[in-house]
Amino acid sequence: MSPLLDPSLSELGIEHGFGLRGDPEPARLERPRQVHGIAVHRVVSRGDAAGVEADAIVCDLAGVAVGVVTADCVPVLLVGESGLVAAAHAGWRGLCAGVVEAAAKAIRGPVLAAAIGPHVGACCYEVDAPVLDAVAARFGRELPAGALRPGQDGHAWLDLGSLVAAELERAGIGPAAVSRVVAPCTACDPERFHSYRRDGPRSGRLIHFVRRPEGGLAGRA
Repeated sequence: MSPLLDPSLSELGIEHGFGLRGDPEPARLERPRQVHGIAVHRVVSRGDAAGVEADAIVCDLAGVAVGVVTADCVPVLLVGESGLVAAAHAGWRGLCAGVVEAAAKAIRGPVLAAAIGPHVGACCYEVDAPVLDAVAARFGRELPAGALRPGQDGHAWLDLGSLVAAELERAGIGPAAVSRVVAPCTACDPERFHSYRRDGPRSGRLIHFVRRPEGGLAGRA
């Protein structure tokens, strides 16, 4: 299967992909060792991301891809006006600590497009008090409408994608630049996606990437 493409990134001529089961790792890929934190690593030379603990990665090198892996967490791919690209991995811990905002701010200048990829949907993601407390601490009264709906006692169904979109807006990215076109629920679709929530520790990982263009953005060279 071919990776999923987001129209907003494709229109800019950006090579990218939200991975499906069995997709190979793209060539010249740099990705960090993810730890559910907020650190952002900036790639300035080939191979310098190896072993680095970070949950977002930004690229200075033309033609080099940066990526993250997920199995229900939210992948976010970003493109700046300068052609700088970033990828972020946002589970509830990193999200509530500020990793999405950190990744967006690591882009030099305006962000032209931020694409949210496949992740566990509110249909399948019931969470308990520790998660709800972290969400309340991060968002408070700014919690997006519909992001939580009641579950069983002390639980709620959580829409991670809407929280990521809110974080991007907090970072100064307008709604028109944020895309959720290719953000289906990973837990609902075992044919295409790995899912830790569905499969537990035996779950695989999906590879998501974005590549800084060699010759500038489409129409912006």
